[in-house]
Amino acid sequence: MTAGVREQPRGAGSPRPRPGTRLGLVGWLTGLAVLVGVGYRLWLLVHATPPTNSDEATMGLAALHISRGAGFPVWFYGQQYMGALEAYLAAPVFALAGGPSLLGLRLPTLTLYVLFLLLAWRLTLRLTGDRWFGLLVVALLALGSDRVVKNQLIAGGGYPELNAAGMALAVLAVDLAGGRPRWRPARWAVWGFLAGLMLWVDPLVLPYVVALGAVLVGCCHRELRGAAGALLGAAAVLGAAPLLLDSLLTGSNPLNAVFAASGANASAGWADRLHGGLLLGPALGMGFCSPGRCATWQLWWALAVPLLLAVAAATAWRTLRRPPTAPTGPTPSADPGGPAGPAPRVVAAIWLALVLAAVGTLGAYTVSSSAGLTPVESSRYLSCLLISLPALLWPVWTMARHGLRRPTTDRRGVGPAPAHPVALARPVAVARPVAVAVLVATLGTAGYATWQAAQTAPATRAAEARHAELVSTLRQLGVRHVRAGYWTCNRLTFATAERVVCAVVDDALRPGFDRYPAYRREVDDAAAPAWLAPTGSPLADTLDERLRTAPGSLDLVTIDGWRIYLPPT
Repeated sequence: MTAGVREQPRGAGSPRPRPGTRLGLVGWLTGLAVLVGVGYRLWLLVHATPPTNSDEATMGLAALHISRGAGFPVWFYGQQYMGALEAYLAAPVFALAGGPSLLGLRLPTLTLYVLFLLLAWRLTLRLTGDRWFGLLVVALLALGSDRVVKNQLIAGGGYPELNAAGMALAVLAVDLAGGRPRWRPARWAVWGFLAGLMLWVDPLVLPYVVALGAVLVGCCHRELRGAAGALLGAAAVLGAAPLLLDSLLTGSNPLNAVFAASGANASAGWADRLHGGLLLGPALGMGFCSPGRCATWQLWWALAVPLLLAVAAATAWRTLRRPPTAPTGPTPSADPGGPAGPAPRVVAAIWLALVLAAVGTLGAYTVSSSAGLTPVESSRYLSCLLISLPALLWPVWTMARHGLRRPTTDRRGVGPAPAHPVALARPVAVARPVAVAVLVATLGTAGYATWQAAQTAPATRAAEARHAELVSTLRQLGVRHVRAGYWTCNRLTFATAERVVCAVVDDALRPGFDRYPAYRREVDDAAAPAWLAPTGSPLADTLDERLRTAPGSLDLVTIDGWRIYLPPT
């Protein structure tokens, strides 16, 4: 019995305690897994890990402008796609803290991760009723490889909010399609608002919106013909309002910018696309690889994913084709103490939607040139695949528990079996050990990738300390305006809260890409801007060559990792 829950006498007229109030061993272990996942990421944030960059700093500068009332951007600075939602989430943190900081910028993304983790647990319980499987899903999502924690914690635009929103759409779809009666107008409104909002923020989650939306249309088409449909549509328009208003006012089409960013204007061979999209992509994007690379043995997950997708789709489809043996309304919940569970066919439809959305995500990424040109970095486009993780693993879990025989009752010994077991006519003796091996390998590979990601924290913290020394040195030298490379400029401007303003130059000292053009104008108007370059960089070589050919044209100041070129005094 857990603390704080008193057992009632079970005589006549005495109410029995709700089973859902008893956490039990699995409840405590799930809570511990959540704490470990959040604690691990908080430890990374304290160590300035993952490493920040100028793109994340650009979002931080947008948040700084919002907190000061100096600007309210629709898009990530310098482009016409990827809504600046993360800037609006971080702006109140900056206002309360009295200024910008990397930790303040990332606290909202950490909160989004916590929401994603809790929603994943909730979705798993609503669909399976198996708390031990819920623990497995939470434990896997508590782990985090280098690529996964970058997607979840770096406020670089689009990625941290996608998984939380996608999982929320799935949970709401289960409740709406399953006929849960309470708060239906609110659920329709929230579903529509999130769908529209994600269309503004980043269309990467669009396969999940379409697939889950199809389930809602199929299960609730009569309801959607009335007020529910109007409410859903109005909420979707409200969520996408920034995108729609900007398109009307500027005449721009965000989809064109998205296609250009995905490599539509570049070329890559199909062999490279298939290698990056189907071999490297799933292993990297779902958290099974080392930082920046994928060892051959870690690629086993990429080989397993197509099989898992096929098994999950086949078993869900088989359930959908089976004639219903009971009314299609809600069934008694397999989650003790929870709300009524959805009917088996609804569960199967949601599973199938999650599988098809994963297939769509993989397919869209594979046909893009990004998969062939930059497979390691662009694997972030597959971050939404984590939403489908419960659907991929549920058949394996069922097989590990029951083999290939369909159980006649659920895990509590009452009612029908879960709606998505792996059921074949003849049991195979090796099926259960193979399923257990797959689950162990999944946890082991993800755990090893997490351990390797944690090993990068000391080096990242040391690099952040060197950057802090650079900021301090510039302040001591009285430098207010500099010219530097793209990956230096906005990071420096954000770290100094715009006390130092930077304009981008390329390695030949020509003007580069300034995401916020006002900075270039300010630097161009300055009397004598300094130059700044990382030690050993091509830009530093160019500036050193200028010093050799024109001695005295610049005064050189060196610190650990950086070279500062000052105008002569």
